[in-house]
Amino acid sequence: MVFSSLEFLLLYLTVTLLLYFIVPLKLRNIVLLVVSLIFYGWGEPVYMFLMVFTITVDYIFGMLVEKSLLKNNRKHAKIFMIIAIVINLAILGFFKYFNFFIENLRLIPGLQFMQPIEALSLPIGISFYTFQALSYVIDVYRMDTPAQKNIASFGAYVTLYPQLIAGPIVRYKDVDDQLNEREHSVSLFAEGTRTFIAGLCKKIFLANMVGQLWESFKAVPSAELTVVGAWIGMICYSFQIYFDFSAYSDMAIGLGKMIGFRFLENFNYPYISKSITEFWRRWHMSLGTWFRDYVYIPLGGNRCSKWKQLRNIFVVWFLTGFWHGASWNYILWGLYYFALLMIEKLFLLKKLEKAPAFVQHIYTLFFVLFGWLLFVFEDLGAGMVYLGNMFGIGGAGFASQLDVYNLLRNLIFFVILIIAATPLPKKIYQKLTEKSEAAKIAFSAVGIVGVLMSLAYLVDSTFNPFLYFRF
Repeated sequence: MVFSSLEFLLLYLTVTLLLYFIVPLKLRNIVLLVVSLIFYGWGEPVYMFLMVFTITVDYIFGMLVEKSLLKNNRKHAKIFMIIAIVINLAILGFFKYFNFFIENLRLIPGLQFMQPIEALSLPIGISFYTFQALSYVIDVYRMDTPAQKNIASFGAYVTLYPQLIAGPIVRYKDVDDQLNEREHSVSLFAEGTRTFIAGLCKKIFLANMVGQLWESFKAVPSAELTVVGAWIGMICYSFQIYFDFSAYSDMAIGLGKMIGFRFLENFNYPYISKSITEFWRRWHMSLGTWFRDYVYIPLGGNRCSKWKQLRNIFVVWFLTGFWHGASWNYILWGLYYFALLMIEKLFLLKKLEKAPAFVQHIYTLFFVLFGWLLFVFEDLGAGMVYLGNMFGIGGAGFASQLDVYNLLRNLIFFVILIIAATPLPKKIYQKLTEKSEAAKIAFSAVGIVGVLMSLAYLVDSTFNPFLYFRF
């Protein structure tokens, strides 16, 4: 079940909000735990047991780590932390990477007897909630946060449905106080509702629509795909993945505010970046800061020799790629960004800063676009063929009448996509609503119309993918 589905909007959300607000304050974390487990088990109920196991393990080991620290026994605390880390990574590794390793080991002569588990499916959101559980145990060991004594409150943190399956990745120390006592107000609920509606409309009217364009270009046989068509297609995918993922983050943040939680932003207009370094400070920020705090800095960060810094960055980007999926294209995607970031770090960034702003933007978007080509094609061969099409190799020439038609037909839509990927709409909204009550009423009316149109779209359309759902 995804946020942009009729069952969530018309059934689940309505019922859960009613339940949440009618029970006493002291019972609300229990309600959150129960409804979040139902949300998680909606498609595959069997994995509810896996979630309960994860909650139990991390709750127990968090308590053991803290108890050892209180006794000044840091050695035992470290052992308990390591055991918890191993258990969490073993679960993630088995469900997400077991078949990948088996399929690659079978390529070695003599190991063909090894068989993948065909029935093994990936529990939704496992990469996200595993990282949340890991950060909790590590933060308790670091004494950055106390262990949660109430298992229902801890379970609510791990399973919190607004950000359970696609982030943002929430650190326990960032919501510790909110788990115990959080703000509930009409103004915060209204703010959350506005954020959720904005995310929903972004998903339905931008991500889904540009996604359909991408699918139409992707479906064209390589021999019939022109250079212009291939470029338009990749630009469409670049827009789709941004609006799709950021829309889900917006909806998660909005839902969080409705029930009193304030999650950190996950995207900060990455397509306005002037370098790859800046892009990754703006894209999926909760993942980037997680790897920084729990992998890069513990390895030594910048406080070591240049070669060790390169090693540390390599490890982070290898793991970043592998985190996204059990496929070689994701690993190559991570290493692609490692190479670009190293080039910028070693010499290019200082030179780039001297170039005109539009050159910096074009440079960044050019290489980000090719990064998405690696990301979207799990079949590396198909990806290389598409890359060839982008440069006139093996395709149907430079352009066709259909390309011109598609460009003219969707020109206004592309302009809307470009504007929506910048801070301009938010600035206009803030400026108008700060000075005028009429503007607030008008935007509220637009929001209501947007919800109704979104529901109409969902009733009528079968195209409603969520790209990060599988991670």
